Amino acid sequence: MNLLYSNDRPGEYPPSWYAATVGPLEPFAPLRGETRADVCVVGAGFTGLSAALHLAEQGLDVVLLEAHRVGFGASGRNGGQLGSGQRMDQHFVEKQVGRDDAAKLWELAEEAKDLVKSLISRHKIDCHLKPGIAHMAFSNREVEEEHAYADMLAEHYNYPHLEKLDRAAAQALCPSPKYVGGTLDMTAAHLHPLAYALGLASAAREAGVRIFERTEVQSITEGTPAKIATDKGTVTADHVVLACNGYLGGLNGKVAARVMPINNFIAATEPLGDDAARVLTRDVAVADTKFVVNYFRLSHDNRLLFGGGESYGYRFPSDIAALVRKPMTEIFPHLKDIRVDYAWGGTLAITMKRLPYLARLGPNILSASGYSGHGVGTATHAGKLMADAIGGDATGFDTMSRIPTTPFPGGTAFRSPLLVLAMTWFSLRDRLGV
Repeated sequence: MNLLYSNDRPGEYPPSWYAATVGPLEPFAPLRGETRADVCVVGAGFTGLSAALHLAEQGLDVVLLEAHRVGFGASGRNGGQLGSGQRMDQHFVEKQVGRDDAAKLWELAEEAKDLVKSLISRHKIDCHLKPGIAHMAFSNREVEEEHAYADMLAEHYNYPHLEKLDRAAAQALCPSPKYVGGTLDMTAAHLHPLAYALGLASAAREAGVRIFERTEVQSITEGTPAKIATDKGTVTADHVVLACNGYLGGLNGKVAARVMPINNFIAATEPLGDDAARVLTRDVAVADTKFVVNYFRLSHDNRLLFGGGESYGYRFPSDIAALVRKPMTEIFPHLKDIRVDYAWGGTLAITMKRLPYLARLGPNILSASGYSGHGVGTATHAGKLMADAIGGDATGFDTMSRIPTTPFPGGTAFRSPLLVLAMTWFSLRDRLGV
Protein backbone atom coordinates (compact mmCIF):
# COMPACT_ATOMS: atom_id res chain seq x y z
CA MET A 1 0.00 0.00 0.00
CA ASN A 2 1.28 3.48 -0.91
CA LEU A 3 0.77 6.35 1.53
CA LEU A 4 0.52 8.71 -1.41
CA TYR A 5 -2.86 7.20 -2.24
CA SER A 6 -4.04 5.51 0.98
CA ASN A 7 -6.25 8.37 2.20
CA ASP A 8 -6.45 10.88 -0.63
CA ARG A 9 -7.73 11.21 -4.16
CA PRO A 10 -5.00 11.57 -6.79
CA GLY A 11 -4.20 15.19 -7.53
CA GLU A 12 -6.69 16.64 -5.04
CA TYR A 13 -6.19 18.52 -1.80
CA PRO A 14 -7.91 16.98 1.24
CA PRO A 15 -11.27 18.48 2.26
CA SER A 16 -9.73 20.69 4.95
CA TRP A 17 -10.60 24.17 6.15
CA TYR A 18 -7.28 25.23 4.64
CA ALA A 19 -8.23 24.00 1.16
CA ALA A 20 -11.66 25.63 1.51
CA THR A 21 -10.22 29.05 2.33
CA VAL A 22 -7.51 29.55 -0.26
CA GLY A 23 -7.59 29.74 -4.03
CA PRO A 24 -5.48 26.92 -5.51
CA LEU A 25 -2.93 27.60 -8.21
CA GLU A 26 -3.67 26.52 -11.74
CA PRO A 27 -2.47 22.90 -12.03
CA PHE A 28 1.05 22.34 -13.27
CA ALA A 29 1.32 19.77 -16.06
CA PRO A 30 2.77 16.31 -15.38
CA LEU A 31 6.26 15.53 -16.63
CA ARG A 32 6.16 13.61 -19.90
CA GLY A 33 9.25 12.36 -21.67
CA GLU A 34 12.85 13.22 -20.82
CA THR A 35 14.33 16.46 -19.48
CA ARG A 36 17.65 17.73 -18.13
CA ALA A 37 18.25 19.96 -15.09
CA ASP A 38 21.01 21.12 -12.80
CA VAL A 39 18.95 19.98 -9.81
CA CYS A 40 15.91 17.74 -9.46
CA VAL A 41 13.88 18.28 -6.27
CA VAL A 42 11.47 15.51 -5.29
CA GLY A 43 8.50 16.68 -3.22
CA ALA A 44 6.75 20.07 -3.29
CA GLY A 45 6.13 20.73 0.39
CA PHE A 46 7.90 23.39 2.43
CA THR A 47 11.27 21.65 2.10
CA GLY A 48 11.15 21.12 -1.64
CA LEU A 49 9.58 24.47 -2.45
CA SER A 50 12.17 26.32 -0.37
CA ALA A 51 15.05 24.32 -1.86
CA ALA A 52 13.81 24.89 -5.41
CA LEU A 53 13.26 28.62 -4.85
CA HIS A 54 16.68 29.19 -3.31
CA LEU A 55 18.43 27.08 -5.95
CA ALA A 56 16.73 29.00 -8.75
CA GLU A 57 17.77 32.27 -7.11
CA GLN A 58 21.36 31.03 -7.43
CA GLY A 59 20.80 30.79 -11.18
CA LEU A 60 20.45 27.01 -11.37
CA ASP A 61 18.01 25.19 -13.64
CA VAL A 62 15.64 23.37 -11.27
CA VAL A 63 12.96 20.74 -11.86
CA LEU A 64 10.50 20.17 -9.00
CA LEU A 65 8.45 16.95 -9.04
CA GLU A 66 5.28 16.43 -7.00
CA ALA A 67 3.11 13.30 -7.03
CA HIS A 68 -0.10 15.24 -6.30
CA ARG A 69 -0.32 19.06 -5.95
CA VAL A 70 2.13 21.56 -4.46
CA GLY A 71 1.55 21.72 -0.69
CA PHE A 72 -0.50 18.52 -0.84
CA GLY A 73 1.11 16.71 2.10
CA ALA A 74 1.82 17.76 5.68
CA SER A 75 2.86 21.22 4.51
CA GLY A 76 -0.71 22.05 3.53
CA ARG A 77 -2.45 20.34 6.45
CA ASN A 78 -0.54 21.10 9.66
CA GLY A 79 -1.27 23.29 12.67
CA GLY A 80 0.53 26.28 11.17
CA GLN A 81 2.74 26.94 14.20
CA LEU A 82 6.13 28.57 13.62
CA GLY A 83 7.87 27.71 16.87
CA SER A 84 11.18 28.68 18.41
CA GLY A 85 14.08 26.28 18.85
CA GLN A 86 14.18 22.69 17.71
CA ARG A 87 11.37 20.19 18.26
CA MET A 88 13.01 19.07 21.53
CA ASP A 89 14.16 21.49 24.22
CA GLN A 90 17.76 22.65 24.55
CA HIS A 91 18.40 20.42 27.59
CA PHE A 92 17.75 17.40 25.37
CA VAL A 93 19.64 18.87 22.40
CA GLU A 94 22.71 19.53 24.55
CA LYS A 95 22.74 15.88 25.67
CA GLN A 96 22.57 14.75 22.05
CA VAL A 97 25.17 16.98 20.41
CA GLY A 98 27.03 18.89 23.17
CA ARG A 99 26.87 22.55 24.14
CA ASP A 100 28.70 23.92 21.10
CA ASP A 101 26.52 22.29 18.47
CA ALA A 102 23.41 22.85 20.62
CA ALA A 103 24.15 26.58 20.47
CA LYS A 104 24.55 26.35 16.69
CA LEU A 105 21.28 24.46 16.39
CA TRP A 106 19.51 27.14 18.42
CA GLU A 107 20.92 29.81 16.10
CA LEU A 108 19.79 27.82 13.06
CA ALA A 109 16.30 27.55 14.55
CA GLU A 110 16.20 31.32 14.98
CA GLU A 111 17.31 31.64 11.36
CA ALA A 112 14.42 29.35 10.40
CA LYS A 113 11.84 31.62 12.04
CA ASP A 114 13.36 34.69 10.42
CA LEU A 115 13.52 32.95 7.04
CA VAL A 116 9.80 32.15 7.03
CA LYS A 117 8.88 35.68 8.03
CA SER A 118 11.22 37.18 5.41
CA LEU A 119 9.91 34.92 2.62
CA ILE A 120 6.34 35.91 3.47
CA SER A 121 7.31 39.58 3.43
CA ARG A 122 9.53 39.46 0.36
CA HIS A 123 7.07 37.53 -1.80
CA LYS A 124 3.95 39.18 -0.36
CA ILE A 125 2.39 35.86 0.66
CA ASP A 126 -1.07 36.37 2.15
CA CYS A 127 -1.11 33.58 4.76
CA HIS A 128 -2.47 35.34 7.88
CA LEU A 129 0.89 35.41 9.70
CA LYS A 130 0.33 36.38 13.34
CA PRO A 131 2.75 36.52 16.31
CA GLY A 132 2.55 34.38 19.42
CA ILE A 133 2.60 30.78 20.64
CA ALA A 134 1.77 29.81 24.23
CA HIS A 135 3.01 26.57 25.78
CA MET A 136 0.48 25.46 28.37
CA ALA A 137 1.02 23.09 31.30
CA PHE A 138 -1.32 20.82 33.27
CA SER A 139 0.42 20.71 36.67
CA ASN A 140 2.36 22.96 39.01
CA ARG A 141 5.43 20.78 38.46
CA GLU A 142 5.23 21.33 34.72
CA VAL A 143 4.78 25.08 35.23
CA GLU A 144 7.93 25.19 37.36
CA GLU A 145 9.80 23.34 34.60
CA GLU A 146 8.48 25.74 31.96
CA HIS A 147 9.55 28.78 33.97
CA ALA A 148 12.97 27.29 34.74
CA TYR A 149 13.44 26.64 31.03
CA ALA A 150 12.59 30.27 30.26
CA ASP A 151 15.32 31.31 32.72
CA MET A 152 17.81 28.93 31.14
CA LEU A 153 17.17 30.27 27.63
CA ALA A 154 17.55 33.84 28.85
CA GLU A 155 20.81 33.08 30.67
CA HIS A 156 22.54 30.66 28.28
CA TYR A 157 21.02 31.41 24.87
CA ASN A 158 20.41 35.15 25.10
CA TYR A 159 16.71 34.54 24.56
CA PRO A 160 14.66 36.58 27.04
CA HIS A 161 11.44 36.30 25.05
CA LEU A 162 9.51 33.65 26.99
CA GLU A 163 6.94 35.37 29.19
CA LYS A 164 6.15 33.31 32.28
CA LEU A 165 2.46 32.66 32.84
CA ASP A 166 1.16 31.81 36.28
CA ARG A 167 -2.31 30.33 36.75
CA ALA A 168 -4.07 33.70 36.59
CA ALA A 169 -2.18 34.80 33.47
CA ALA A 170 -2.75 31.44 31.78
CA GLN A 171 -6.46 31.56 32.51
CA ALA A 172 -6.67 35.15 31.30
CA LEU A 173 -5.17 34.04 27.98
CA CYS A 174 -6.76 30.60 27.59
CA PRO A 175 -9.64 29.95 30.01
CA SER A 176 -9.50 26.16 29.87
CA PRO A 177 -10.02 24.45 33.24
CA LYS A 178 -7.10 22.15 32.44
CA TYR A 179 -4.25 24.66 32.19
CA VAL A 180 -2.49 26.01 35.28
CA GLY A 181 0.35 28.03 33.74
CA GLY A 182 2.99 28.06 31.04
CA THR A 183 4.93 30.45 28.84
CA LEU A 184 4.17 32.80 25.95
CA ASP A 185 6.59 33.43 23.09
CA MET A 186 5.63 36.42 20.97
CA THR A 187 8.59 35.92 18.59
CA ALA A 188 7.03 32.63 17.52
CA ALA A 189 4.07 32.82 15.14
CA HIS A 190 1.25 31.03 13.38
CA LEU A 191 -0.04 31.07 9.82
CA HIS A 192 -2.26 29.44 7.17
CA PRO A 193 0.12 26.68 6.01
CA LEU A 194 -1.45 25.86 2.65
CA ALA A 195 -1.57 29.54 1.69
CA TYR A 196 2.10 29.79 2.67
CA ALA A 197 2.99 26.71 0.56
CA LEU A 198 1.12 28.07 -2.46
CA GLY A 199 2.90 31.38 -2.03
CA LEU A 200 6.27 29.61 -2.06
CA ALA A 201 5.22 27.73 -5.20
CA SER A 202 4.30 30.98 -6.94
CA ALA A 203 7.63 32.50 -5.95
CA ALA A 204 9.50 29.42 -7.19
CA ARG A 205 7.66 29.50 -10.52
CA GLU A 206 8.48 33.19 -10.94
CA ALA A 207 12.14 32.41 -10.17
CA GLY A 208 12.19 29.95 -13.06
CA VAL A 209 11.60 26.60 -11.35
CA ARG A 210 9.93 24.07 -13.64
CA ILE A 211 7.21 22.49 -11.52
CA PHE A 212 5.54 19.23 -12.51
CA GLU A 213 2.50 17.94 -10.60
CA ARG A 214 0.84 14.51 -10.80
CA THR A 215 4.35 13.15 -11.34
CA GLU A 216 5.28 10.28 -9.04
CA VAL A 217 8.96 9.41 -8.76
CA GLN A 218 9.45 5.65 -8.98
CA SER A 219 13.21 5.29 -8.69
CA ILE A 220 16.45 7.22 -8.44
CA THR A 221 19.61 5.84 -10.05
CA GLU A 222 22.70 7.24 -8.41
CA GLY A 223 25.49 8.55 -10.59
CA THR A 224 26.94 11.70 -12.09
CA PRO A 225 24.48 12.69 -13.38
CA ALA A 226 21.65 10.95 -11.52
CA LYS A 227 18.57 9.54 -13.23
CA ILE A 228 15.14 10.14 -11.72
CA ALA A 229 12.47 7.90 -13.24
CA THR A 230 8.83 8.97 -12.93
CA ASP A 231 5.63 7.29 -13.99
CA LYS A 232 5.65 9.12 -17.32
CA GLY A 233 9.17 10.42 -17.86
CA THR A 234 12.78 10.83 -16.76
CA VAL A 235 14.90 13.64 -15.33
CA THR A 236 18.67 13.66 -15.69
CA ALA A 237 20.21 15.96 -13.05
CA ASP A 238 23.58 16.84 -11.60
CA HIS A 239 22.08 17.01 -8.09
CA VAL A 240 19.04 15.49 -6.39
CA VAL A 241 17.16 16.83 -3.37
CA LEU A 242 14.87 14.40 -1.58
CA ALA A 243 12.10 16.36 0.18
CA CYS A 244 9.44 13.69 0.63
CA ASN A 245 9.18 13.47 4.44
CA GLY A 246 6.32 11.08 5.36
CA TYR A 247 5.64 10.19 1.72
CA LEU A 248 9.14 8.89 0.90
CA GLY A 249 8.02 5.29 0.52
CA GLY A 250 10.82 3.07 -0.73
CA LEU A 251 12.83 5.69 -2.61
CA ASN A 252 15.74 5.44 -0.16
CA GLY A 253 16.25 2.72 2.44
CA LYS A 254 18.67 4.68 4.62
CA VAL A 255 16.15 7.48 5.13
CA ALA A 256 13.20 5.09 5.48
CA ALA A 257 14.95 3.29 8.36
CA ARG A 258 15.30 6.55 10.32
CA VAL A 259 12.22 8.56 9.33
CA MET A 260 8.81 7.08 10.05
CA PRO A 261 5.44 8.33 8.79
CA ILE A 262 2.66 8.86 11.32
CA ASN A 263 -0.76 10.46 10.99
CA ASN A 264 -2.11 13.46 12.87
CA PHE A 265 -5.56 15.05 12.79
CA ILE A 266 -7.20 18.48 12.94
CA ALA A 267 -10.80 19.65 13.22
CA ALA A 268 -12.27 23.06 12.47
CA THR A 269 -15.42 23.98 14.37
CA GLU A 270 -18.22 26.17 13.20
CA PRO A 271 -17.52 29.91 13.74
CA LEU A 272 -17.59 30.58 17.48
CA GLY A 273 -18.79 34.17 17.48
CA ASP A 274 -18.62 35.78 20.92
CA ASP A 275 -17.88 32.37 22.43
CA ALA A 276 -14.35 32.54 20.98
CA ALA A 277 -13.24 34.47 24.09
CA ARG A 278 -13.91 31.32 26.13
CA VAL A 279 -11.19 29.62 24.07
CA LEU A 280 -8.57 32.34 23.56
CA THR A 281 -8.63 36.00 24.47
CA ARG A 282 -5.70 36.87 22.18
CA ASP A 283 -4.90 35.83 18.62
CA VAL A 284 -2.10 33.44 19.53
CA ALA A 285 -1.61 29.71 19.02
CA VAL A 286 -1.29 27.13 21.80
CA ALA A 287 0.53 23.85 22.22
CA ASP A 288 0.52 21.94 25.49
CA THR A 289 2.79 19.60 27.43
CA LYS A 290 1.16 16.29 26.57
CA PHE A 291 3.43 13.82 24.79
CA VAL A 292 0.80 13.54 22.05
CA VAL A 293 0.45 17.29 21.87
CA ASN A 294 -2.81 19.20 21.72
CA TYR A 295 -2.37 22.30 19.56
CA PHE A 296 -4.91 24.90 18.57
CA ARG A 297 -5.67 28.47 17.55
CA LEU A 298 -8.52 30.59 16.25
CA SER A 299 -8.86 30.99 12.50
CA HIS A 300 -9.31 34.33 10.76
CA ASP A 301 -13.04 33.48 10.45
CA ASN A 302 -13.26 32.77 14.20
CA ARG A 303 -13.30 28.97 14.19
CA LEU A 304 -11.34 26.82 16.60
CA LEU A 305 -8.70 24.84 14.69
CA PHE A 306 -7.83 22.02 17.07
CA GLY A 307 -5.20 19.33 16.45
CA GLY A 308 -5.02 16.19 18.53
CA GLY A 309 -4.68 12.44 18.24
CA GLU A 310 -2.31 10.28 16.21
CA SER A 311 -2.48 7.00 14.35
CA TYR A 312 0.20 4.69 13.01
CA GLY A 313 -0.17 2.81 9.77
CA TYR A 314 -1.60 3.60 6.37
CA ARG A 315 -5.29 4.31 6.91
CA PHE A 316 -6.90 7.30 8.60
CA PRO A 317 -9.76 6.51 11.01
CA SER A 318 -13.24 6.54 9.54
CA ASP A 319 -14.47 9.33 11.86
CA ILE A 320 -11.72 11.93 12.24
CA ALA A 321 -14.08 14.47 13.78
CA ALA A 322 -14.92 12.09 16.64
CA LEU A 323 -11.23 11.32 17.19
CA VAL A 324 -10.33 15.01 17.54
CA ARG A 325 -13.47 15.93 19.48
CA LYS A 326 -12.31 13.80 22.42
CA PRO A 327 -9.15 15.81 23.28
CA MET A 328 -10.84 19.06 22.21
CA THR A 329 -13.64 18.64 24.75
CA GLU A 330 -11.19 17.56 27.45
CA ILE A 331 -9.55 20.97 27.06
CA PHE A 332 -12.80 22.87 26.43
CA PRO A 333 -15.75 20.97 27.98
CA HIS A 334 -18.18 23.74 27.02
CA LEU A 335 -17.65 22.84 23.33
CA LYS A 336 -19.12 19.33 23.68
CA ASP A 337 -22.06 20.20 21.41
CA ILE A 338 -20.20 22.43 18.97
CA ARG A 339 -20.54 21.57 15.29
CA VAL A 340 -17.39 20.43 13.49
CA ASP A 341 -17.43 21.69 9.90
CA TYR A 342 -14.11 20.22 8.72
CA ALA A 343 -11.94 17.36 9.93
CA TRP A 344 -8.87 16.05 8.14
CA GLY A 345 -5.73 14.02 8.58
CA GLY A 346 -2.19 14.36 7.37
CA THR A 347 0.94 12.26 7.28
CA LEU A 348 4.04 13.75 8.85
CA ALA A 349 7.30 12.05 9.73
CA ILE A 350 9.15 11.53 12.99
CA THR A 351 12.58 10.31 14.01
CA MET A 352 13.44 8.29 17.10
CA LYS A 353 14.70 11.38 18.95
CA ARG A 354 12.24 13.87 17.41
CA LEU A 355 15.03 15.87 15.77
CA PRO A 356 15.28 16.31 11.99
CA TYR A 357 17.32 14.03 9.79
CA LEU A 358 19.49 15.76 7.19
CA ALA A 359 21.89 13.55 5.29
CA ARG A 360 24.13 13.18 2.26
CA LEU A 361 22.92 10.01 0.63
CA GLY A 362 25.53 10.19 -2.09
CA PRO A 363 28.01 12.69 -3.53
CA ASN A 364 25.18 14.56 -5.28
CA ILE A 365 22.05 13.48 -3.34
CA LEU A 366 20.82 15.37 -0.27
CA SER A 367 17.82 14.62 1.92
CA ALA A 368 15.97 16.42 4.72
CA SER A 369 12.95 15.12 6.64
CA GLY A 370 11.73 13.90 10.03
CA TYR A 371 10.64 17.26 11.42
CA SER A 372 8.44 15.54 14.03
CA GLY A 373 5.72 18.18 14.08
CA HIS A 374 8.04 21.20 13.96
CA GLY A 375 8.19 21.62 10.22
CA VAL A 376 6.90 25.09 9.35
CA GLY A 377 10.22 26.72 10.13
CA THR A 378 12.57 23.73 10.14
CA ALA A 379 11.43 22.34 6.77
CA THR A 380 11.59 25.73 5.08
CA HIS A 381 15.07 26.26 6.48
CA ALA A 382 16.22 22.74 5.59
CA GLY A 383 15.36 23.45 1.98
CA LYS A 384 17.52 26.55 2.02
CA LEU A 385 20.38 24.70 3.77
CA MET A 386 20.38 22.07 1.02
CA ALA A 387 20.35 24.79 -1.63
CA ASP A 388 23.27 26.49 0.13
CA ALA A 389 25.17 23.19 0.29
CA ILE A 390 24.71 22.59 -3.44
CA GLY A 391 25.86 26.17 -4.00
CA GLY A 392 29.07 25.54 -2.06
CA ASP A 393 28.27 26.58 1.53
CA ALA A 394 27.46 23.45 3.55
CA THR A 395 28.07 24.98 7.00
CA GLY A 396 24.48 24.89 8.21
CA PHE A 397 23.66 21.62 6.48
CA ASP A 398 26.67 19.91 8.04
CA THR A 399 25.70 21.14 11.52
CA MET A 400 22.21 19.69 11.11
CA SER A 401 23.54 16.45 9.65
CA ARG A 402 25.67 15.87 12.76
CA ILE A 403 22.51 15.29 14.84
CA PRO A 404 22.66 11.57 15.72
CA THR A 405 19.72 9.78 14.11
CA THR A 406 19.37 6.11 14.96
CA PRO A 407 17.23 3.68 12.92
CA PHE A 408 13.89 2.60 14.33
CA PRO A 409 14.08 -0.85 15.92
CA GLY A 410 12.47 -3.62 13.92
CA GLY A 411 13.13 -2.09 10.52
CA THR A 412 10.35 -0.85 8.30
CA ALA A 413 8.33 -4.04 8.83
CA PHE A 414 8.04 -3.91 12.62
CA ARG A 415 8.59 -0.28 13.55
CA SER A 416 4.85 0.59 13.48
CA PRO A 417 3.77 -2.10 16.00
CA LEU A 418 6.66 -1.18 18.28
CA LEU A 419 5.77 2.51 18.04
CA VAL A 420 2.14 1.73 18.89
CA LEU A 421 3.30 0.00 22.08
CA ALA A 422 5.48 2.99 23.00
CA MET A 423 2.75 5.50 22.25
CA THR A 424 0.24 3.51 24.30
CA TRP A 425 2.59 3.87 27.26
CA PHE A 426 3.01 7.62 26.73
CA SER A 427 -0.74 8.03 26.25
CA LEU A 428 -1.28 6.31 29.60
CA ARG A 429 1.21 8.70 31.20
CA ASP A 430 -0.68 11.64 29.69
CA ARG A 431 -3.94 10.40 31.18
CA LEU A 432 -2.39 9.75 34.58
CA GLY A 433 -0.56 13.09 34.59
CA VAL A 434 2.85 11.58 35.36
